[in-house]
Amino acid sequence: MIVCTEAQIRAHVQQNLQIMKAVETGFSRLFAGEVSMPPIMRIDFPEQHGEIDIKSAYIHGVEQFAVKMSTGFFKNSQLGLPSGNGMMLLFSAETGMPLAVLLDNGYLTHLRTAAAGAVAADLLANEAVEAVGMIGTGAQSRYQLEALQLVRRFSKLFVHGRNAANVCRFAEDVRGFYEGEVIVCGTAEEVVQKSSLVITTTSAESPLVQAEWLHPGLHITAVGADAPHKNELDPAIFKKADRIVCDSESQCRSLGELHHADKANALDRRTPIEELGAIISGVSPARKELDTITVCDLTGTGVQDTMIAAYAYQLLVENGAGTTY
Repeated sequence: MIVCTEAQIRAHVQQNLQIMKAVETGFSRLFAGEVSMPPIMRIDFPEQHGEIDIKSAYIHGVEQFAVKMSTGFFKNSQLGLPSGNGMMLLFSAETGMPLAVLLDNGYLTHLRTAAAGAVAADLLANEAVEAVGMIGTGAQSRYQLEALQLVRRFSKLFVHGRNAANVCRFAEDVRGFYEGEVIVCGTAEEVVQKSSLVITTTSAESPLVQAEWLHPGLHITAVGADAPHKNELDPAIFKKADRIVCDSESQCRSLGELHHADKANALDRRTPIEELGAIISGVSPARKELDTITVCDLTGTGVQDTMIAAYAYQLLVENGAGTTY
């Protein structure tokens, strides 16, 4: 068994098209019913605005499976600490023996979440995107922007966040790897109205994006709602959207934006819900019409964790990284 630190993992594993392809494969296998994935185990820490999620999945035929423990403590910024932390444990799917302890502090989770966002954008956003909107300025926003540039080129980034100092830090940070213009917006409405692709990455518990702001050609990827109390999108958005896509319909209906849309009766049994795996597999088409409004609800799946952990393990072993026990 190897034990790898965050620094060792970062040295050998960076966002790339191979990670996107691994995540795509996981989604297609999930849609095909070739995955054993239990419900998420979650514990909340309301006094600290904190949470821990435990996710896992076995993808039939894959030699390893991961168990991921991911924390989000959203007051940590006041202490000068990152909000996201955690680790992944990788096991042999043949013997059950532990293969690796990946002390990534949430880094691999950031990569696989951003890769899913890029997959969604590649399948659902228009090919020509001039302006992207980012609502939220935490670490995941940075990773989403990094991954998005693998599949789209755009000259403007509109950004909005609740904390002005954090917005300024984010804008300064991304100018180091994004060559386009970074424009700070005073409201989320301004971001949505000026962008053709919007990504939301917050821990909001009430809608940040309203249905009346939608416009033809818009694609929204919502990343933040990974628990029943989290909610970034006005449920009425799902009445106006031409296509609704998610990573896992059952999971999104229990804890994602679809959960809130169901509660608000914004969806009925006739409303088609597509999974990313269906589009990746060719069962459903990718975006064709320029003027359609599309929404993708991403809650984060154990499939993604197994795929990113197996990918990272291969690279780490090949490079002799970590301490062997």
